[in-house]
Amino acid sequence: MRELVLYERDGPIVTLTLNLPDQRNPISEAPMVQAIVDALERLDADSDARVAILTGAGKAFCAGGDIKKMYSGESLRDPSPVRTRRNYRTGIQRVALAFAALETPVIAAINGAAIGAGCDLACMCDIRIAAESAVFAESFVKLGIVPGDGGAWLLPAVVGFAKACELFLTGDSFSAAEALSFGFVSRVVPEAELVAEARRLAGRIAVNPAHAVKMTKRLLFEARNLSLASVLELSAGMQSLAHATQDHQEALTAFLEKRPPKFTGD
Repeated sequence: MRELVLYERDGPIVTLTLNLPDQRNPISEAPMVQAIVDALERLDADSDARVAILTGAGKAFCAGGDIKKMYSGESLRDPSPVRTRRNYRTGIQRVALAFAALETPVIAAINGAAIGAGCDLACMCDIRIAAESAVFAESFVKLGIVPGDGGAWLLPAVVGFAKACELFLTGDSFSAAEALSFGFVSRVVPEAELVAEARRLAGRIAVNPAHAVKMTKRLLFEARNLSLASVLELSAGMQSLAHATQDHQEALTAFLEKRPPKFTGD
């Protein structure tokens, strides 16, 4: 049986690969949802992992839902609206919640089309880089539906409310260059250089103290919906933990001794 999400770790860097290239890596079906959730839980439990890269096998990053199955009624849609709602809550919405619970930072290496839920999957990651050939679309409205996977919360956090409205309400596709221009991705590289560039970026993250990286990611995520006072309170609590780590002391010692630090994750 095919492994739907490949999990490969090289030192502190994990690469997660959606592995249905013949179907352009759709994520709406239950087996793929479960495979992604399992991979993220494995990543969170992997004490040797410092950062992850998410990409797609083949020529697409993620095509979102399977339109043929949607048409035939085999997908999340059910004749009963109540059951359809349940299917979303127990299905694809679990992916967004699994990413939200994850403390390890994830870089999306977008190697091709990222359409609909695939575009939102990229938003679930912390950093996005794209191949020049990548193409994106928040195409739900074109199918007469809404983003049922959390995209209405995710995309505005990435590109701002007005731009998110434009992308969702038109359903228009946009190129990697356009994605770079309004901040959806942080860089665009030739396709042949995408994985290497993602690994270079991952390496720059992985050399930092693991606890500080994870707490910084959590702080940034939680700050999206908190008041300044709440962020300051959360920051103080996390800082008290950070100051108590051996890696913090090692960073100070290495700085004063003018040598590279040797972090252990403690």
